Amino acid sequence: MIKADLTNKIAKELNLSKQEAEDGVNLFFETIKGAIQRGEEIELRGFGSFRYRKRDARTGRNPRTGEQVQVPAKKVLYFKPSKLLKNLINKK
Repeated sequence: MIKADLTNKIAKELNLSKQEAEDGVNLFFETIKGAIQRGEEIELRGFGSFRYRKRDARTGRNPRTGEQVQVPAKKVLYFKPSKLLKNLINKK
């Protein structure tokens, strides 16, 4: 599913115009992005949470040349699905 599919589904289910649905979807994503940029954790009950971890600087290796390179410290965003979502996808 892509963003356009999500917008169309919301427009149809809530009997909104596509533009209104697209505005809502865009607002949702911009709100999530803004919170992540501020370093906040996002928790959507029944769906999951978005958090970031800090990775320390380390020495890596260039696979092509074998040369050692310094990899700088960085923040890595990750998604942790909720228990409900895990159970839903693992149903048999």
